[in-house]
Amino acid sequence: MKIKSKVLIIAGSDSSGGAGIQADIKTVNSLGSYAMTAITAVTSQSTIGVLSIFSVTPLEVSKQIEYTSKDINPDAIKIGMLGNERVIKSVLNSLRKIKAKKIVLDPVMVAKGGERLINKNSLKIFREKLIKKVTLITPNIPEAEILTNKLINTKDDMIKAGKKLIKMGAKNVLIKGGHLKSKFIYDILFEKDKISVFKNKKINSKHTHGTGCTLSSAITTYYSCGKSLKKSCENAIKYVNQAIKNAPKYGKGYGPVNHLNSIHIKKKFRWQM
Repeated sequence: MKIKSKVLIIAGSDSSGGAGIQADIKTVNSLGSYAMTAITAVTSQSTIGVLSIFSVTPLEVSKQIEYTSKDINPDAIKIGMLGNERVIKSVLNSLRKIKAKKIVLDPVMVAKGGERLINKNSLKIFREKLIKKVTLITPNIPEAEILTNKLINTKDDMIKAGKKLIKMGAKNVLIKGGHLKSKFIYDILFEKDKISVFKNKKINSKHTHGTGCTLSSAITTYYSCGKSLKKSCENAIKYVNQAIKNAPKYGKGYGPVNHLNSIHIKKKFRWQM
């Protein structure tokens, strides 16, 4: 298989392998692209919850971004968990230095189990600087509520929140509707004056750990290969839905999805003992 593009991932590590940098790498690789990383934090977690978070120093985060990009120039960048405000500032500074153009931000603020992953100072920088720098932000409903300071209970509320984020300076927004109580999931993309709604039947599964990371990485990968933003979102949503349907059902809590669902091996292998 020929490598299609190069993607730099800036995110935290998930020791359980279902989310974070681990999910990002699996996604990028399974879609045929090359993954590079800059790790912002190391978490000790499982499918049940987050035990602890250790932040990497801002200087080391910047070194990873700049030194890697100087050698292998990324076609697109995916940003996930950043943590504290000092790391966010260092990432912003590094992005300016490497002159990155295609950037997808998954504003990781709340873990699947409900743990808050961001403080007030970090939130302020998110709102005032970071969302204006990137090409696309992909908040889920709880994250969109935090960013806009508005409750979201319906599809109309999602549209209002998306429009508000655009007014706040975001260039493009994809609000993920998986948290709404409905038979269908509505993911809504806001591009300048254009709104696109992706409607899919909700899959009844608790194995959804890392779906936000997986979706944003899939979008970034398709986008890095030259697909339009709308087509990248559409393809990524299909990829995630398939990954949920084929989840390996690991863990006692919110289990991981199957990131390798896009890889088809034609030949049959025989194990030799």
